[in-house]
Amino acid sequence: MSRLLSCVLTTPAAGALSAQYRHYRAHRTSPFSAVIGCFWLSLAWCFFPLENANWQRVRSNFRRWFPQVNPDKPGPLDVIRILIQGCWLVVLVPGHLSGKSVQKYLSRAAAWRKDYHDWLTALPDRVKARTESQSQRHELRHISPRIRRIALGVVVLFSLTLSIVCITQPFTPLAQFVFLLLLWGIALVVRRIPGRFPSLMLIVLSLTVSCRYIWWRYTSTLNWNDPLSLMFGLILLFAETYAWLVLVMGYFQIAWPLNRHPVPLPKDESQWPVVDIFVPTYNEDLSVVEGTIYASLGIDWPKDKLNIWILDDGGRESFRAFAQKVGVRYIARTSHEHAKAGNINNALKYAKGDFVAIFDCDHVPTRSFLQLTVGWFFKDKKLAMMQTPHHFFSPDPFERNLGRFRKTPNEGTLFYGLVQDGNDMWDATFFCGSCAVIRRGPLDEIGGIAVETVTEDAHTSLRLHRQGYTSAYMRIPQAAGLATESLSAHIGQRIRWARGMIQIFRMDNPLFGKGLKLAQRLCYANAMLHFLSGIPRLIFLTAPLAFLLFHAYIIFAPALMIALFVLPHMVHASLTNSRIQGKYRHSFWSEIYETVLAWYIAPPTVVALINPHKGKFNVTAKGGLVEEEYVDWVITRPYLWLVMVNLLGVAVGIWRMFYGPEHEVLTVVVSLAWVFYNLIILGGAVAVSVESKQVRRAHRVEIAMPAAIARDDGHLFACTVRDYSGGGLGIHLQGTVAFLNDQKVNLLLNRGDQEFFFPARVVRVNGQELGIQLSGLTTQQHIDFIQCTFARADTWALWQDSFPQDKPMESLLDILKLGFRGYRHLAEFTPSGMKVVFRSVTTLVDWIVSFIPRRPDAVNEDARQDSAGSTMMTMR
Repeated sequence: MSRLLSCVLTTPAAGALSAQYRHYRAHRTSPFSAVIGCFWLSLAWCFFPLENANWQRVRSNFRRWFPQVNPDKPGPLDVIRILIQGCWLVVLVPGHLSGKSVQKYLSRAAAWRKDYHDWLTALPDRVKARTESQSQRHELRHISPRIRRIALGVVVLFSLTLSIVCITQPFTPLAQFVFLLLLWGIALVVRRIPGRFPSLMLIVLSLTVSCRYIWWRYTSTLNWNDPLSLMFGLILLFAETYAWLVLVMGYFQIAWPLNRHPVPLPKDESQWPVVDIFVPTYNEDLSVVEGTIYASLGIDWPKDKLNIWILDDGGRESFRAFAQKVGVRYIARTSHEHAKAGNINNALKYAKGDFVAIFDCDHVPTRSFLQLTVGWFFKDKKLAMMQTPHHFFSPDPFERNLGRFRKTPNEGTLFYGLVQDGNDMWDATFFCGSCAVIRRGPLDEIGGIAVETVTEDAHTSLRLHRQGYTSAYMRIPQAAGLATESLSAHIGQRIRWARGMIQIFRMDNPLFGKGLKLAQRLCYANAMLHFLSGIPRLIFLTAPLAFLLFHAYIIFAPALMIALFVLPHMVHASLTNSRIQGKYRHSFWSEIYETVLAWYIAPPTVVALINPHKGKFNVTAKGGLVEEEYVDWVITRPYLWLVMVNLLGVAVGIWRMFYGPEHEVLTVVVSLAWVFYNLIILGGAVAVSVESKQVRRAHRVEIAMPAAIARDDGHLFACTVRDYSGGGLGIHLQGTVAFLNDQKVNLLLNRGDQEFFFPARVVRVNGQELGIQLSGLTTQQHIDFIQCTFARADTWALWQDSFPQDKPMESLLDILKLGFRGYRHLAEFTPSGMKVVFRSVTTLVDWIVSFIPRRPDAVNEDARQDSAGSTMMTMR
């Protein structure tokens, strides 16, 4: 107390308190906040010399170092936030700040942490340097794919046999902890080592932990004496078994991606085959189809061996006139049975080429499509189908509504970036309906495109494999199209896929019947089982409520044992998938994707299991507009019900913490943590359902392409094309040049050694940035423009590898932010009667988040780093 009085009576202390009080008054802070602020300041002076220069530096950078604390409106619990953040900063400083004064005051623990971090960071380079001279042998590239498959099977079989002993052996809690700690330590080191064998080791570690978990669940965690607990426990165990089965089969599917490269064609063009290009369409606008036809006309292939067909199931005269104008063939049916499959089969009656290339009407092929794909058919005479990725130059609803376009891998990136490559290793590549080439002989042998299910593409490839033909996949985007425009259209498309895959599972089950290898059966089965995820996902979203609302023990085991089995299973699976899938799907994002779809794919898949003939084909709309931001309440309704039920579980859980049995408190806490995680995921699902504006019908594609602009007076100006669409471009001029709105210009673009010019007019001028609109193009100029932009061979090649590597903790933070964003949207858009509920939720969430430590903003000045770092380490 004497220390406090002496500090207050000194001029610096009294002046600081006075200044603090004036600061609160100047910012119109409430008297209560002013009193709280002065109280904490006075109390701090009891223990710390706040007049010290180090403390003054902390106070001057207070907002930066303590972003979760508002100094203008201090709260009673701010001291806890400051203590938590302060401890976090002490740990954070060694890894993220530099400077002599910081290093001088590093504690031994912090220095050890930094050395360990540096060792792990340098580990990949050291391993790479040692194995670089033997890289070919390291990856087994010199061995044939068949021998590689056999070697891989032997390694996996041996590893799994060895793991069985560890899976079934009962351990005491201490032995279980030591065992898991050993596996975790190995995984942390192995994940840093480059190459495929470390990935296989991570898979073995993950399978060991996960198989041990599922064995424990079946043998030790069901309460057979309580019917209610047994019922809920079996329901959860069903969902966990499904997830475990998909995990195991998924590891097998993607264990060794093939990554096939192009094979050159014969030098003699007379040996090149005749190719028919099919562009089926039903109700799409002509503007959507034009780009695909223009690009097809410019494909590098002998013109006498290339036939382009518009397959118009809509029977529109405008399409017939367009086909006649540009010189392509046109077919229209009088009947429309079997939808797209029937449309293609009808065209097969008239087309007589050696190969068929199929493009959805919005998929624009590159000029190199056939030259990169057809070569493999000469090398492998049994090859029936070559598939390339479905690439999209417009954002899907997840990317657009969440603002994650080109920042986070989208839903299809995993399938086309990794899964299909894994399928190719096992000769199980699926036909995906577009961007593929099929040999005509095998297609005729199986009776054309399959029509029995609504996923005619996958069913067709299954039939080809049953006949002994092979398939191939090349992970080089050779076409790009439009993604679905709205969440409802996206869900409708996925419902069709889910129903169709389950129809195949029931009518032509890949696990049975003749013609398939074991690996092919497993790959097809895993793809079909994936679409049964709806019911298990709904179970996971509601499972903890069984205990909170009905007092049913879904996992009948001590809380310690649950932690020792559940957490390692989840962490190892997440770590392994992050290593293998990191470039193609970031951690925790699959939770959002599956949650959004779960409610909607569950009913049709169950119906298809019971009656596979029920259901109909629907066409995915493309090229639409979203004129205003809005919440799709029809899509969101199931999520809202799940949110309300989980909030009820939270309320009951809090009540049971204070008034329930003391021995159940830990179980209640674990259940509440699970519920809060589910609420975050549901909040993310709500955030996806807020449709963002989409006011451009012609989507812009970002690029950096050299070009030139010519004025009418003959002057030529160098520029760079920043973005383009079907009719307009964004231009960056190399120097300051005067252009006027509506001024006529010519755009010059190069394609190889050729130069093309396109008439245009200026529609926007902003310094060195111009917006120009193409105008008065001839048909040939339209074709040339598509060839210079959308159909460039290298246009999409780098997009699939442009995403950063997954960082699980950063992904988790992104998901947390996304969940909070969803509830804020609910508070903004819900009717007035419900606003109070969701505003209360967001307020509660914001209050909880305010205690979480945060990284300080990056600082560039070394002096400032020195000052701030040394200050945090010398505060006493």
